[in-house]
Amino acid sequence: MTDRPHEHDTTPADPERGQPDQGADIVDLAAARADRLPHGTLPPAVDNDQDTDRPASARRSAARDTSYEIELDDVPPADAAPVPVDLPDTAAPAAPPAESRRPIIPTGLHRANLPATVRTTLGRWAHIAAFHAVRAPWYLLQVAWWALVGLFRLAGRQLRWWWVNEQYALLQQAATDNDPAMWLKLHREGKATRRWRGVVLFLQAIALAIALALVVRLDTLWQAGIAAVLVPFLARYGRPAGRPLLPGAVVTRRYRKLNSDIVLRAYYAAGLGHPDRPNQQVEFGTPMAREGNGSKVLVNLPYGKTFADAVNAREKIASGLDVALAQVSVSRDPESHRSHWLWVADSDPLATPAGRTPLLACKETDIWQPAPLGVDERGRAVTLLMLWVSILVGAQPRQGKSFTARLLALYAALDPHVRLDVFDGKGSPDWRKFALVAHSYSFGFTPSRDGDPLEIFVQMLRDLKADVQDRYQKLSELPVDVCPEGKLTREIARDPKYGMPVRLVVIDECQEYFDTGDKELNKEIAGLLVFLVKVAPAAGVIVLDATQKPGGVGTGDTATAFTSFRDNHQVRIALRTGSWQVSDLVLGSGSYSEGFDSSTLLPSYKGVGLLRGAGDDTPTVRFHLADAEDAEKILLTARKLRERAGTLSGMAAGQAAVREVRDVLADALSVFQSGETGLPWAFIATRLAERIPEHYADLTAEAISAQLRALGVPSVDIKRDGKALKGAKKAAVSTAITRRETTTG
Repeated sequence: MTDRPHEHDTTPADPERGQPDQGADIVDLAAARADRLPHGTLPPAVDNDQDTDRPASARRSAARDTSYEIELDDVPPADAAPVPVDLPDTAAPAAPPAESRRPIIPTGLHRANLPATVRTTLGRWAHIAAFHAVRAPWYLLQVAWWALVGLFRLAGRQLRWWWVNEQYALLQQAATDNDPAMWLKLHREGKATRRWRGVVLFLQAIALAIALALVVRLDTLWQAGIAAVLVPFLARYGRPAGRPLLPGAVVTRRYRKLNSDIVLRAYYAAGLGHPDRPNQQVEFGTPMAREGNGSKVLVNLPYGKTFADAVNAREKIASGLDVALAQVSVSRDPESHRSHWLWVADSDPLATPAGRTPLLACKETDIWQPAPLGVDERGRAVTLLMLWVSILVGAQPRQGKSFTARLLALYAALDPHVRLDVFDGKGSPDWRKFALVAHSYSFGFTPSRDGDPLEIFVQMLRDLKADVQDRYQKLSELPVDVCPEGKLTREIARDPKYGMPVRLVVIDECQEYFDTGDKELNKEIAGLLVFLVKVAPAAGVIVLDATQKPGGVGTGDTATAFTSFRDNHQVRIALRTGSWQVSDLVLGSGSYSEGFDSSTLLPSYKGVGLLRGAGDDTPTVRFHLADAEDAEKILLTARKLRERAGTLSGMAAGQAAVREVRDVLADALSVFQSGETGLPWAFIATRLAERIPEHYADLTAEAISAQLRALGVPSVDIKRDGKALKGAKKAAVSTAITRRETTTG
């Protein structure tokens, strides 16, 4: 589509010749944006109503010339001009509206704020006074030294003035030009000038000697006063250029004032346009404005340049603006792919911590609502809806990886209707307090009083897989009025009769569970974890994993499974990593090419990372802090909430994680899925071996048949896949359990 007629079309449409008027069928494709000003001026439209003086043939010719033109924007007025980004010096600023006027009495001097203002001001003054008081002796030595230097400098200046040093260049020029007359004239004038300047200096020396004699005769107090006036003056004159006599007690932060020239310089230096080439100029869609602690402006790149180009050139833009990379933020403009919003912070926003987590209020949370994570570069709150996703947190050691994952786990813990399973492959103290609320947990690989940590972990994965499969079966059988979309709802999750609470599985240092030393166990764990990260989130089971080694784990099938496990996380959080390759593994393939690289985060940024996959943007987040004491306080409250709601379960409630004695009847009943009235012996044996391998790993159909028949469960014909196979009825197993309990009682 072009903005002019096709040059190769030699027979344009003419209604009078019977040809169709193609221009009449063209529809305007886009209306001009109401909140944008035009980037350039267009030719004025032809007013046919005012063109009646021209011949009909001429008017038809003009119509043919524009029959293929399509106006993408409304034609601006003839006097329209580009938007000035900066306020001209000669323009009188308009009176601000009443709601924008600054208060007559500053906010800090209001009655409610006055005590805090006084405390802050006095505290600042006290700090400055104490800072300089401690260094006062050193200041006196420095002032005395630079005063002596200043005295000699002043004397040298006077001598240079007397000798007329400024005449040397003129004398040299006369000698170079071979002009003896001029040289003699300058020489005579120099001698005369030195004569009368020498008299002045002699009189100055006499006056100085008299003044010094008078000062010597004065009292000590007067002498000290005169010295207090003269010494600082001489010290200031003698100090090195650009160096203050006294250092500042308060560091003033660096501030960059933006204007259109600086922004254009940065973009042209980044190769995003050229000021002199046609159609390669960078323009502005809005005037520059303040937002938060920075400035923002809508930048229109030349046609053909995209938002991705700006993202990839972000480092060069920061260099052109002469600011830190963290101060530059580039975000999409939803109305144009060549436009974007540029926001530049006044100072490095990532250097300021986000502060303590709001979870310290210890109020009950709701997992169906977003969890607070921290604030982004602009100080805006960042939240994350944990449902329906699996989350991966990756970083170098000691960069805040476990603390970040723990923030989400603490939020889930304060919802008493969420079941927690917490596992830490490194066995650090970061997660041990979750034993207060977790349904199952283990830390490290060293056996403890709770049992073998690895055995507890594997049993949890097996039970969780069976639970996920059972959830899908139950949800598919629920009526439409209860489960409208066949999906878990808040009401279903919180109703105990359905038995489908939201679950959060936390696995810190998840790579350790892919390399246990047992190849068969590694294979089983890998398969279970891949299943969960792919399938479990849609059933209301959230998987939260953290790792410091997102690649190169295991060998063969285990390595392939770990890659599949890592790549199937929907939400990624990357704190500082060692290289862009590792950052790409954590954030997902292609993130580096889009301009997202967590290895560029400075080592001083603790608890700062990139959040990808939670929305359209990938913000740099300063995560809230919850240290060990904060976590313990929150978890103690979470335990009370669960005790009150009656949802404390599993190991937190004192139940054993791994059973010591098997119950064949109960185990057999647990393998029947919803809607199944009977199962063949072979199906029962296979399911028991999969779910509880520690007791039924080598179970056969004949063995389970003999065991259950011995407990009073008859062997009957079960129809399965059109065949009649020997097996057991679910009702018969339930009857046997009831009979046993009655007999025991």
